[in-house]
Amino acid sequence: MIYPVILAGGSGTRLWPLSRKSYPKQFAQLNGDTSLFEQTVKRVQGPGIEAPIVVTNTDYRFIVAEQLQAAGADTPTIMIEPAARNTAPAILAAALSLQDQPNAIMLVMPSDHAIADEAAFNQAVRAGEQAAQAGKLITFGVTPDRAETGYGYLELFDPITITVPFAQPLKGFVEKPNQDLADEFLASNRHLWNAGIFMFRVAEILEAFEVLCPRLMMPVRRAIEGARHDLDFYRLDETPYKKAEDISIDYAVMEACETLSVIPLNCGWSDLGSWASVWQTGDADENGVVEHGNTTAIECENTLLRSEADGVQLVGIGLNNITAIAMGDAVLVADMSKSENVKTAVKMLKAEKVKQAEQFPKDHRPWGYFETLSLGERFQVKQIVVHPGAALSLQSHVHRSEHWIVVAGSANVTVDEDVKLVSENQSVYIPLGAIHRLENPGKVPLHLIEVQTGAYLGEDDIVRYEDIYARDRTDDKAA
Repeated sequence: MIYPVILAGGSGTRLWPLSRKSYPKQFAQLNGDTSLFEQTVKRVQGPGIEAPIVVTNTDYRFIVAEQLQAAGADTPTIMIEPAARNTAPAILAAALSLQDQPNAIMLVMPSDHAIADEAAFNQAVRAGEQAAQAGKLITFGVTPDRAETGYGYLELFDPITITVPFAQPLKGFVEKPNQDLADEFLASNRHLWNAGIFMFRVAEILEAFEVLCPRLMMPVRRAIEGARHDLDFYRLDETPYKKAEDISIDYAVMEACETLSVIPLNCGWSDLGSWASVWQTGDADENGVVEHGNTTAIECENTLLRSEADGVQLVGIGLNNITAIAMGDAVLVADMSKSENVKTAVKMLKAEKVKQAEQFPKDHRPWGYFETLSLGERFQVKQIVVHPGAALSLQSHVHRSEHWIVVAGSANVTVDEDVKLVSENQSVYIPLGAIHRLENPGKVPLHLIEVQTGAYLGEDDIVRYEDIYARDRTDDKAA
């Protein structure tokens, strides 16, 4: 059986402002009606494939659970890393969780890549399965169609053969090249882009870690041994895991492995790692203009226009080689050739303590999300959306009172000892200090407007008494 292992961490800086630390690109709808994460999950469903193991962090756990359900994943394992430690500890943790099945095959992949030709990808995976059954460690490399300086490369001994994918010996890894080297790599027909996708049996990858990176074995093994179940999540033990080295699987194992094999991929792959790559994979018009959302392009060429806010109309006039991304709270305008520098801009915004650097406008919770519509010195107006059957925690506030106006759906509202149904176009007042809860008993999403008034309006002004999601009593993500 094949066990997909999907890596779903990341800081979300290269596709800012759509992708941010609180809601990175794998969860966004970048190239269709579903997220990259959902596309990844659906890609690895079918006969002979087990439910996925998703490795993520605690901040994304409910987003992961929600999107796994949307993608139709059956009984997945959501493994929570207590600290970011790069890909090697994450993959080792997944392998150790399967150590009682040494012949099981792991298919490890990022959650934020796009693949246009699913059939070609599946053909390559089946070739990888055969090679893994023979005891080989497999990496997948993408057949390049341009001289790209933004990717690492895999060098082959022989020219690339793409008619039928098969495992062949890997000569070595090559770091991101300059433009001259990238041109040479493309002309040589012996270099592939490093896709960060791997396949191997549990027995072989554990043996490789024991031989090539033994220092990771003890902390990660102890993190697995001390792991605990929390609702539907599998939390690794924090103390030993934090002692694990922060290192990628390439540096820890793959580059030191003398018997590593590679399978060429020719499947319309992109890591969508910059706005330039989003433009390259988009549906361009005859002038090379890619548009998404409420946009208007006039006399533009080779340009990406993208509006992510319903109330924002983005207009480009006479633009050439430009990226323009409009959100409700932030706008990016950049030369397409400089799109790799977006992460530098995010670093500057973080240093200036600009909240848009990391915080997404929609603040996602296990029950739904909220978005601030207006904020003043002593008031805040939010839109709140609660999923069918979901409920906020039983809670109170020390510094603020709230008004709730239901605009769609119906709400069960608890205020101290009083419980009542509030329907569309009705409202309820929550006095300061009152113990209250909001529930959606219906089968459609509940939409309401919340008006907060008080001396302090921070998300940490909350005391929790009950919570079906088992979050901490004073967690600022408590609502």
